[in-house]
Amino acid sequence: MPAAAPLELAQRLGSRLLSFPVTHFTPDLAFDEAAYRDNIARLAKYDVAGLFAAGGTGEFFSLTPSEVGRVVRAAVESAPASTPVIAPAGQGTAQAVAFAEDAEAAGADGLLLFPPYLTEASTAGLVAHVRAVCAATSLGVVIYNRANAIYSQDAVAELAESCPNLVGFKDGVGDLEAITRIHSRLGDRLVYIGGLPTAETFALPYLELGVTTYSSAIFNFLPEFALAFYAAVRAGDRATVRRLLNEVVMPYTAIRDRSPGYAVSIVKAGLELTGHSAGPVRPPLTDLDEQERALLSEVIAVSRSLVP
Repeated sequence: MPAAAPLELAQRLGSRLLSFPVTHFTPDLAFDEAAYRDNIARLAKYDVAGLFAAGGTGEFFSLTPSEVGRVVRAAVESAPASTPVIAPAGQGTAQAVAFAEDAEAAGADGLLLFPPYLTEASTAGLVAHVRAVCAATSLGVVIYNRANAIYSQDAVAELAESCPNLVGFKDGVGDLEAITRIHSRLGDRLVYIGGLPTAETFALPYLELGVTTYSSAIFNFLPEFALAFYAAVRAGDRATVRRLLNEVVMPYTAIRDRSPGYAVSIVKAGLELTGHSAGPVRPPLTDLDEQERALLSEVIAVSRSLVP
C-alpha cells in the first residue's frame, strides 16, 4: 500500500493516541522477530493513529542499523494497512539519511528524527541536519525536540517553510512557553506530539496548547487503560483524568524514576506481568528488580479495577 502523503499523515497522527511498541529480544538479547510480529498483531485490534517502530520505547539507541531495518519491515508487514508505520532516523546526518532511505524502501509511512548522537550542535547545524533528512525522502518527517536537539521557534518556522515534508514536532522537553510560541506561530502547519516520558502526566495541559496526541508507552501492556485515559483527556473530563493520574500514572512514574533508563525497562516488565513478555532490555539499560516488579503488579491491578 502506498505511503500516506505527508499532510495526510500529519492529520492522521494528530487524531488519536500513538503506539510506541517495545522491541522484543530473546534471553541472549537477539531481536525476537516472531514475538515482535505477534505483539504488533495483538495491538492491532486497538484503534490508534500510528505505530512508531523501533522508537525510544523500542530501544532505537541499542539497535544496529540492520536491526532497525528488520524491525521496521516487520512492523510494516504486521500492522494493519490503515495504521501508518513511523520509522526512526538518527545518529549523525549521513546515518540518519541512510535510515530515511531504508525506511522508505521498507514501506514506512513517515520518520521520527531523533537528536544527533553524542554531540552538541548549533541551531544552524540542526537546521542543516533536518533539511538533509527531509531532502532524502518523500516521507513525512517528525522532529524530536529533546536532549541536544532543541529547536527554537525560528528554526522550526524556517524548516516548516523550506521542507514541505516536515509534518510534526514531538516535544520531549516540557517547555510550555516554547510550545506555545511555536504553535502560535505555525498553527496547524505541523502536528504536535507529546513525547515526555510517561506522556500521560502532561496530556491535559498540553492539549490546551494544541498538542492533540502523545506517545503512550503504557499502551504496550495496558491498552484499555491508555485509550480510556486518552479519551478522558480529549473529552476534557478533568475529574477522570485526575483520578487515573493519582491512582495509576503517578505510582507508575514513581517506579519509573527509581533508576535511569527505567522509562523503557518498566514497559517490558509490564508486558511480562500481563502475560506478553518482550524479553529483557539491552545494556546499558537494566531490568526492574523483584521489589519493583511487585510494585508494578499492584499498579496494574489498580488500573484494571478502574478500567476493566
